[in-house]
Parts: sequence; C-alpha cells; structure tokens
Amino acid sequence: METLKGRLFHINVCSSLSFVPSDTQWDHDPRVYRRTSQCDRLCVDIGSHVAETPSPDVSHQYTPKCLSAHKGTTPCHYGEEVWQDGSSLRTTIRAENEVEANKLANNYRFGFRKWKSHVTERPIEDRSDIVRELYSELNFVRPQGSLITCGNIAYLILFGWWISLAYLLVCLLMFLTIIGVPYGKLCWKLSCYFLWPFGKSILKPRSLVRRCCVKFPHCEAIPEESDSKEVKESTPLLMPPSCRVSTYVWLLLGYPLLGLIHSLACFLSWILVFTIPVAKMNARTLAIILLMPPEDVHIHRLKKPQGCDSQVLLCCYHAFNWYYYKYTLDGINVFAVNLLPLVITTLVVGYVDTENQFVSSEAKFAAAVSSIIPLSYYIGMGIASISAQSNFAVGAVVNATFGSITEMTFYITALLRGHKAGTKCYEEIVKAALTGTLLGCILFIPGISMIIGGFKHREQRFNSRSAGVSSALLFISVGGVFAPTLFSKAYGSLVCAGCSSSQANTSGPFTCMDCHYDMVSTYISCSPLVYTISVLLPSAYLIGLIFTLKTHSHIYDIQVSGHGTVHWSRLRALSVLIMATLLMAACADLTTEHIKPILDHSAISQYFIGVTVLAMVPEIPEIFNGIQFALQNNISLSLEAGNCIAVQVCMIQIPLLILFNTFYVNVHFINIIDVGFVLLFSDLHLWASIFSVIVVNYIFMDGKSDYFQGTALVVVYLILLALYFFAPSPHAC
Repeated sequence: METLKGRLFHINVCSSLSFVPSDTQWDHDPRVYRRTSQCDRLCVDIGSHVAETPSPDVSHQYTPKCLSAHKGTTPCHYGEEVWQDGSSLRTTIRAENEVEANKLANNYRFGFRKWKSHVTERPIEDRSDIVRELYSELNFVRPQGSLITCGNIAYLILFGWWISLAYLLVCLLMFLTIIGVPYGKLCWKLSCYFLWPFGKSILKPRSLVRRCCVKFPHCEAIPEESDSKEVKESTPLLMPPSCRVSTYVWLLLGYPLLGLIHSLACFLSWILVFTIPVAKMNARTLAIILLMPPEDVHIHRLKKPQGCDSQVLLCCYHAFNWYYYKYTLDGINVFAVNLLPLVITTLVVGYVDTENQFVSSEAKFAAAVSSIIPLSYYIGMGIASISAQSNFAVGAVVNATFGSITEMTFYITALLRGHKAGTKCYEEIVKAALTGTLLGCILFIPGISMIIGGFKHREQRFNSRSAGVSSALLFISVGGVFAPTLFSKAYGSLVCAGCSSSQANTSGPFTCMDCHYDMVSTYISCSPLVYTISVLLPSAYLIGLIFTLKTHSHIYDIQVSGHGTVHWSRLRALSVLIMATLLMAACADLTTEHIKPILDHSAISQYFIGVTVLAMVPEIPEIFNGIQFALQNNISLSLEAGNCIAVQVCMIQIPLLILFNTFYVNVHFINIIDVGFVLLFSDLHLWASIFSVIVVNYIFMDGKSDYFQGTALVVVYLILLALYFFAPSPHAC
C-alpha cells in the first residue's frame, strides 16, 4: 500500500503497439477513454483518484523509453496540475502477457521499433469483429447487406469477366471430349458463379453433412473443416479408376488450365492486399471445389442463412476490405510478406546486371530504396521478439546493436564508397540524410499526426511539462552535434577564390566567389571538441536511461493478465535479424552504387535528395506509428515517436559514425580530411535544425494540439524542403 498526495493518474497502456490504426470507439470526454476490445489497440485510461489510493501489487517495474522522461505524459489537462503541485505519478502499464509487457517496456526504454506488432499469438475470439472477419475462410453464412458496392464492381472489371471466360472455354473443351460432359456442366455453373459470386454459396450435398447435424443441431452453417475426412473420401482422386474415367480427362485437360487461371487471380488479388477475399476464394476453389465430384457441387443464391442440411464450402459477400492492412501471417504483416520478393528481385538484378543493360540505374536505385521498408520490418520484429523474451541486459545489447542498423548501414556504406571513389560528395549526402531525419522527426511526424488526429478529435492534450523535457533534450542533442560547426564559424579560416574588383573603380570593394572555410585547418583545430562531444552525448543518453530505469523506476509498473505463445522463438528471431541485416547491407550497397548517376544528372540539389528520399524512407514506419497514436487520441506518443528518433540520431548514430570513422582511419592509415566523416555541417543544415527545434518548442508550450498547429509544423517543414530544393549543390559534388 502506498499513499499518494494529490491526484493519481493511471496510464493504462495495452501491449498492442502495432502500426495499424485502431477500430476502437472513444468517448469525447477528454478525461476518460474506454477500451471496447481486449488489448486490440493502444489504450489510455486516465482517471482521478483521491489520496490514500492503493497502488497495484505487481512484481515487475518498468520505465519509459530513451531519455524522454515522460513521467507524466497524459493526453488530459490534469497532467499540468500534477507537475505544478509536485504530486507523485504512477504509471500502470497493463499487458496481455509477460512477453508483450517486456516488448512494451523495451519500446519505452529504447524507442519504438519499426513496424511494431504483436510478438505473441492472440486468440481470435478476443479480437474485434472486423479483425475476425479478416481471418475467416469464406465458408460461413451471415446476414448480408448490399452487394452492389464499389469493391464488388471492381472485382467484375478486374477479375470476374476473364475468370468466367476461362471457365466457358474449358466448358466447351469438356463437351468436345464427350467423356468430360459432367465436368463441362460444372464449368458452366462455375462460370456463372465467378462472374458475380456475391450472395451465392457453394454447398456440399446433404449426405455429407448428416453426421454434422447431430454434432451441431442449431448451427447456421457447418464449418468445412469439421468434415474434412468425408471431403477427401468424395474427391475423384481417391475413386476407383473404373468409376471415374472422366476424372482423368478433367485432370489432364481441364484442371491444369483452370489451375493457371486461379493461381494468377490468387497472386494478383493477394498482391493488392485489399482484395485478399478474392485470393481466398480462388485458393479454396482450386484446392477443394475443383477436386470434388461434379454432381456434389451445388450453387445456391443466399436469401437466408442455411440450416444444418447443407455445408457451405464457399460464400463471399465482398471482394474488397480496407482492413486487410492488418492481416498477418505468423505474426508478419501482409505488406512485409508481399514486398519480400521485391528485395530478392532487386538484389538479383542489381548484382547480375552490372552493366545496366536490362534495367536502368535509376530503377535499381528506386528498387533498392524501396527494399529498405520490408527489411526494416523484419529487423524490428526480430529485435522486439528477442528483447521481449530476454532480460534487460540482452535487450539492451540487441537494441544498441541493431536499433539503428537501418540508417547506420546506409551511412557506413556511403562513406566506404566515398573513400573508394575518393570524393567527399557521399559524406555530404550522409550529412544531408542525417539532417533530413532530424527535420522529419521534429517537424513532419508530429505535424502530420496532429493534422490527421485533429480531423478525428477536435483537440488533443498532452503534458506540456513532459514535452518541455523532450524539447530541452532536443536542444542538448542538436547543440552538441552542431557545436563543432559553430566553433568553425568562429575560429575557422575563411578562404575565397576568384576575388576581383570592378574595372571602372579599382579602389572599390572586391567581389569574391566560392568562399568557404579551410576544412583542414578548421577540423584540426576542432577535432578535440568533436571527440569530446562524441563522448558526452552517449553519456547523457546513458544517464537518462539510468534515471528512468533505476533511480526513478518506482513510478512505473507493469501488470500482466495471462500467458502468450510467441510467434518467433529467440533462435528464429536471431536468424531473421541476421539475415535481414545482411540483405539490408546489400540493398544499401546498391543504393549508394546507383545514386551517383542520379546525383550527376539531377537538375535539383543533391541536398534535396539527401533530406527527402534517403532520410525519410527509413522513417516511414515512424510516420505510421505517429498517425496511429494520434487517431487513438494519444498525441503524446505521436510526439515521442518522432522525438526519440531525433535524439537517437544525435546521441547514438552520429557518435557511432565518428567512432567508425576514427577506427577506419587508424586501420587504413588514410587522411580523414580527404574522405572521412567530418562533423562540420553546412550553414543550411545548422540553421534549419536549430530553427526547427525552436518552432517545435513554441508549439508544445500550451499542451494542446489540433490540426492547425500540425499544419504549421508541416508548412515549416515544406518551407525548409524548398530551401534545400533551390539551394546549390554541395561544393564536393
């Protein structure tokens, strides 16, 4: 029992921190939010309690992530009173099971993993009705609504007519063989069915479901799996040859042709994701219906739910469902599954077609950059799975090693290629990408989250004191990173080339072109400062972890409600993590290899390419994370999703680049000034970053957000992008 002075707020955060938006319905009362399904989404329940409130009796204590120190982060306006009164806060994080609790705690400790999702299996009966429908096998009859929808009409245009035409052609072929007439009649029926399958069902004969009616006397439709044995016994493949001569004609002529048609339709509809019901319909037809005796296949129009006298094999109402972006296979999101062939194709084409005879360099660059998206998902899932099943020490090692592997792989690969080519252009691209990541995480991610969240929620609140801590941390990070640049401006040697005076007035002022600071003398004078900062920034990060994990960890508790089965074991997760990292390195190598032609022939500044494409593609998961939290009326986590990445760029990634650079220089005995990573940024990077932090700090002062404030942040971001677009290319490029 613990007595708390003043109000006590409980932030109940479910472990479902997946990247998909929630279907939860929230109250409009800003003080209370309710959850309608079991941990199917992020939930934030905030309530006021008087003194003498007992704290939960839990055995696990965890703390928030990184250095954000958001101890009082709540979307309600009471958070300000608690900070001002000095009252204690206890954050109770509730999770479905201990593994999900560890995953959630690691998100708070080390930052949200990219494309995060559940690492444990979730009972389908605990999911929402919308999610349960996604995993249905299209063999249940239910009350139907309108069948004339845009998605169904799109099915007719994209799939229905040519699948139906294929059945008509096979039907004619079966009639020509005479022996295959029964299958010709089946093809005719299926041709009419697949032209418009909605509101129709394919049933088994009554004799096959007699036993099921005893087992399920009050059912509306019998699951196909409950009688799978009888289905196998009725397939023509198991019938005596003398009884089914037409079967061999069907398997030789008809089934292979329709197999190609259904396989093509299944592939196309699966790739489109939102038409996965069409893929399921084609797959079930190919695997079950076309292998049944033709006389046992009955097609009926559904006017009311079927009784126990029939067993439904296939019944589809809608060909299109927006919610299929939630669909997962063994815990892997369907988009990551579909994009994996892109990665393999990119690597094969990139390393086989070295002379660009079949595919242009620009296309290879675009494919390599796009391949980063699915690979970042697998890396994030591997990190989350390992750390969620391990203790804090292992989780810290895994997160520290692989947490920024997506960005670091590209940066290091680019620097190595710059050393090989003997040019500083790649270093400037890396600096532009680092700055672009800062600007995107500071301005764009919070801004777009506020805009989209503001359309659904009129006004969202967060703890301004907590946001102030985050803003102060950004000031420290950005100030530390750009301190050597400010030092060089104050004490560096300015060199100008091509100075001349007017011919009419020789005593007039000189006109100087191509003025820049002498990099050699400047870096030699500030190199001790660079190494000092590269030690101080990670030290500050570590102190923040100690603060939140050790000295002030008593204010965070985690409660678990059960046990869960993990999707990936630690061995499997480690294997996936290593393989995805190797593929990421290969894709980064192709990206840097094929970016040179784009830089040489581009009409826009190389700065713009670095701060947009190379900076924001790896951060696409964070954009989705921020939008998801904003839609769930938890704008505080949207702000943290971007701020944490910005802090990690300054306090982890840049010091790691300096460490790698120093090690590489010492091993290869090269001149760091010529090809190494020098922590001196251009004026545009310097003032854009500082201005962004000031703007964000001003926006976060009142603890409220709406779509107008989000618009302001996005507009500032676009203005800065316009500066980079019209800026001249770096001197080294």
